[in-house]
Amino acid sequence: MPLLLAPGQLTTFVLLGLSAMAVVGLSLLMGYAGQVSLGQASFTAIGAYTSGLLALHHTPPLLALLAAPIVAALAAAGVGVPILRLRGHQLAFATLALQLILLSVLGDADWAGGAVGLQGLPYLSIGGFELDADLDYAYLVLAGVLLVSLIAHRLVRSRVGRGLRALATGETAAEASGVPVGAYRLLVFAVSAAFAGLAGGIYSFFLGYLAPGSFPVLLSIEYVVMAVVGGLGSIGGALLGAALITVVVQLLTTLATQPGMPSYAPSVLSYAVYALLLIAVVLFVPKGIVPTLRRSS
Repeated sequence: MPLLLAPGQLTTFVLLGLSAMAVVGLSLLMGYAGQVSLGQASFTAIGAYTSGLLALHHTPPLLALLAAPIVAALAAAGVGVPILRLRGHQLAFATLALQLILLSVLGDADWAGGAVGLQGLPYLSIGGFELDADLDYAYLVLAGVLLVSLIAHRLVRSRVGRGLRALATGETAAEASGVPVGAYRLLVFAVSAAFAGLAGGIYSFFLGYLAPGSFPVLLSIEYVVMAVVGGLGSIGGALLGAALITVVVQLLTTLATQPGMPSYAPSVLSYAVYALLLIAVVLFVPKGIVPTLRRSS
């Protein structure tokens, strides 16, 4: 697939794949564990800054990339113990608050480059081969999406997955059946964060520059829209949702940057389209596009 894309389209493909990796985890978290997170982009930022800081301190780039999902998962496990006791909108606001706190810390921390961010990040190198072209990162992202999808598929098919399906049906019934609800929720939260952290690690080497503004709250909302539109709890839905929303965002960006458009047009158009898409999905395909297509076929 990447070989068939023009150079400008390769960047879109890479960004699409990175979003898909983060959304697969979020879809599992919301679809099976029943936890609404508005801070998924915070774990993308943790993974990106982990890779970036380690690479700038002379850690081999591949090791820096491998550290990204691990650190993101550990961070999720640490904050997940207290916040996963919350439910519904309380949990959503708590995860949103975590991202706002993280962005504030990164913006004021000298070790993270402050508001200026981290610059001059090296290219990722694997076995002496340096990834210095968009096509290289397109193949890397494709491999990452396949890896994340495989792990998610195995998780859903495992004993943990069966417990999660029982949890999605009813928390009380799952607990009565002996499902360790709290442990499984924390596990899915950590796995979801690891997927986002891996995406962030690849993003840091692909872009070569990081700043707090690279991970706005709008990005977390975008992830939620992707998961809901595609279908919660569905790996295929996460991939379709990521692809659809990424293409829509690119079209909106092109439209909003046309001559004569005001400077606030990109953000206003994005929020408006996200709202309209969510309303349309809730009204016409409440289970998401992929689950609805599966049932109809």
